[in-house]
Amino acid sequence: MHVDDQTYTVDGRTYRRALLRNSYRKNGKACHDTIANLSKCDDDEIEAIKLALANKRNLAALRVPDKGVSTQQGLSVGAVWLVYQLAKRLGIVKAIGNSENAKLSLWMMIATVIGSVSRLSATRLAQSHAACDILGLDSFCEDDLYSAMDWLHDHQAVIEKRLFNGRYKVEKPHLYLYDVTSSYLEGDQNELGDYGYNRDRKKGKKQIVIGLLTDDEGQPVSCEVFRGNTQDTRTFKNQVDKVAKRFGIENVTFVGDRGMIKSAQICDLSEEKYHYITALTKAQIETLLKNDVVQMELFDETVCEAAVEGIRYIYRRNPVRAMEIRENRQSKVRKLQDVCAQKVKYLAEHPRAKVDVAKREVEAKAKKLNMNTWSSVNAQGRTLSVGIEDAGLEEQQKLDGCYVIKTDLSVETASKHTVHDRYKGLTEVEWAFRTMKTTLLHLRGIFVRKAKRTRAHVFTIMLAYLIAYHLRRLWQSLEVTIEEGIDELSSLCATEVIIGDVHVQTVPKPRERGDLLLRTANVTLPDAIPCRNVNVFTRKKLVEERRKA
Repeated sequence: MHVDDQTYTVDGRTYRRALLRNSYRKNGKACHDTIANLSKCDDDEIEAIKLALANKRNLAALRVPDKGVSTQQGLSVGAVWLVYQLAKRLGIVKAIGNSENAKLSLWMMIATVIGSVSRLSATRLAQSHAACDILGLDSFCEDDLYSAMDWLHDHQAVIEKRLFNGRYKVEKPHLYLYDVTSSYLEGDQNELGDYGYNRDRKKGKKQIVIGLLTDDEGQPVSCEVFRGNTQDTRTFKNQVDKVAKRFGIENVTFVGDRGMIKSAQICDLSEEKYHYITALTKAQIETLLKNDVVQMELFDETVCEAAVEGIRYIYRRNPVRAMEIRENRQSKVRKLQDVCAQKVKYLAEHPRAKVDVAKREVEAKAKKLNMNTWSSVNAQGRTLSVGIEDAGLEEQQKLDGCYVIKTDLSVETASKHTVHDRYKGLTEVEWAFRTMKTTLLHLRGIFVRKAKRTRAHVFTIMLAYLIAYHLRRLWQSLEVTIEEGIDELSSLCATEVIIGDVHVQTVPKPRERGDLLLRTANVTLPDAIPCRNVNVFTRKKLVEERRKA
């Protein structure tokens, strides 16, 4: 790092340009990053910065008359710098822009990766991390972040399109993965909250529905939030229109899970001359078997194929999944037997208890476990027992581990193995939902009520996931999780050097582990960053909240 100090003359007037710059070589070419424009600083301030940089390895030895040199702990710099550089590399910074709202939105995304999701916690995080110094942010509080969320919502379509065009400059993808999930809400005031099929198994709680569209490698392209009672199939048309109109892609294939792409959705795809890959439900597979389109004896580990009127069916039995289903079924049997044993014990201890009531309760449990078609509850005297009907169980086990993939792609376009692998790619979307909801980014809780801010919150999580997606691949050879890597780099703090009224933050060499993380991610720390002394504050005060409690 150095001060690029030059003078130049324009129309007879002499100007001075002083830039704090970091120089490096990339692919044999000299490159420069401008960290700060010092042109408006006076001569003493510029010389002080030059002096600090010239003696950055031995600052304690400096002695400046009348202007003592002191040092103190600066802000955490490692994690913010890493995520910011990755955001620049992925085109997120360019796509968002350079306005104040854009910088605040970028900070919310970076804070999400570091570990703070709410606006209040993101504001407090900026008090200990060098967010303002690295991103060039001015003073802000949590209210400014809420305003930035409104801005982000209004610009989501533009940002997604910029990201898409920046990522796929040469050739645009023609295969897209799409799936939905739900996220429950703790309160009941969210404008998009409603009761629906809750995948989080949180009964009695409202939810929102989230659709995620990715490319064939699982990189997020777009996200959308729907009311909590929206059916999966009703979210699909929006994605078709988005790919056709916003991104302008032709010859597209959509990959959706079973139940997502049905006859109505196939018609929507046909209008755009798009194709599909999806899976069939168990009832649909039984219909194919009944009509002799596929044969039961051909379900094995080898991928097989059948075609009827231009529609191809690729089918296979997964032995690992079959074993998991059977173990789960045996677990249900043991659970029902335990319930039955408890009722028998209760009947023995309570002579006035009725046997038929206990029997109905056990039968209700069997129905809840979806066992009523192949199990029975038998009563003999005051004793109950669980019986297993072999014929019903055999029928139930017939399709264990079996799945059928349906597509209208021609054989010349995609072989059966290609179609099979493309459908299996939906696991990338499932991993994305796990990362976004629970394991790293913690989409819940959703501390906003307005529909616009709810959508902006989910969009922020999606952008943060794009960073996590690449970090996962960059660090896959290291014995470290993303959370552990971020925590390690968060411990790297700058050293604030004070020379008179001038403050500069020098960045020390990281520990061996942190250095490995940065090198593996191909990110280089600067020697120093500006110290802007920006006031970041929160309107909500913890002490006052504690007094209320």
